[in-house]
Amino acid sequence: MSNTNVDVLIIGAGPSGCVAASYLHKNGLKIKVVEKNKFPRFAIGESLLPRCMDHFDEVGLLECLKKQEFEIKNGARFLKEDVVCNFDFSEKHTKGWDWTWQVPRADFDKTLTDELIKNGVDITFEEEVVDVVFSEDGTSVTTIKNKEQKTKTIEAKFIIDSSGFGRVLPRLLDLDAPSAIPEHSSIFTHVKDIKRPKGKEGTLITFDVIDKDTWLWVIPFSNGITSIGYVGATDYMESFKGNSTKRLTEMMKLSTYYYERFKDLDYTFEPVSIKNFSKSVKQLYGKGYALTGNSAEFLDPVFSSGVTFATESGILAAKLITKELNNETVNWEEDYSNYIKKGVNVFSTYVKEWYTGNLQTLFFHRPQNTEIKKQICAVLAGYVWDESNPFVKKHNKIVRNLAYLINLEKSQ
Repeated sequence: MSNTNVDVLIIGAGPSGCVAASYLHKNGLKIKVVEKNKFPRFAIGESLLPRCMDHFDEVGLLECLKKQEFEIKNGARFLKEDVVCNFDFSEKHTKGWDWTWQVPRADFDKTLTDELIKNGVDITFEEEVVDVVFSEDGTSVTTIKNKEQKTKTIEAKFIIDSSGFGRVLPRLLDLDAPSAIPEHSSIFTHVKDIKRPKGKEGTLITFDVIDKDTWLWVIPFSNGITSIGYVGATDYMESFKGNSTKRLTEMMKLSTYYYERFKDLDYTFEPVSIKNFSKSVKQLYGKGYALTGNSAEFLDPVFSSGVTFATESGILAAKLITKELNNETVNWEEDYSNYIKKGVNVFSTYVKEWYTGNLQTLFFHRPQNTEIKKQICAVLAGYVWDESNPFVKKHNKIVRNLAYLINLEKSQ
């Protein structure tokens, strides 16, 4: 059994792990990234938010991504019956990026890891963390198993768990906690979008709202492939019988807007189902470790917040670890946990109010209030820490109160 010593071990080579790795490497720390899968590999989370562009730019990963010519995402469209709600990221309350991308994650993530490897970052694939033992001072010994079932250990001063839905440390340290988000499930695949309309219509990310709990996502990529997937209450999703192909095919009939475009198209892979996807944890950090991205919290795909929280937490954890290893004082509760939770709580409110129907009331009410729309748009762009925005600062009541007033006006 071989042994390696590093400053920081990063578990997972998705966007969170890559952003953290790039920051730490640029700051001279000895790091090791361990990834369970072989890249390229499929991953969900294909729609980004403008906020994460700040993170890629800061750690030097933006230019390699720009070269891939991913589909530009300037906003998002929500459809409900005959009402259309368009959000344009250039018309938002908070200053920041006005665009981002819609990406096949297999290509996107591999671009990141290729760039890191080119820059000298130590990344190994098809290696799985099977055990972690922490000492009182926070140093750790992690046991890694490769595809030949051979094991080795890595000693680290700190661990960043960016393992996503693998949730390595939450499983090993019993950190999982119930989510406050209502139980929903999803089913999704890709199609070769041979009926894609030309022009803007063919590029728009769209959320087609079937009812309060059920919606279809359509995410076109620049390579001619489109991601399609349904989200709905778990009991309702399970009412569709048969294998996953048959279930998704039946569900596509629910969309009057998209049915003709996607009917009779072959799925590029057997549709994937994720049941009760919302996750939470008891704590976001501990002595010698930090949880980032989906290994910490996953809310819901409706507002595409997953990658942004992954990169926000990844770069923040890397910055705090760098300070701590340079003997600077770090308040992990205030500087990491409270900060990340503040953003999570904003998006969590929006997810909950989406499924109560209150947020949908605001989206589809006519006439629209331009100022309110700009403030909501800033949240949808990922700027959920900007408390100059009433829809951030008063998130826990403003959506509900406005929806109440709209519904009251309708009833009179």
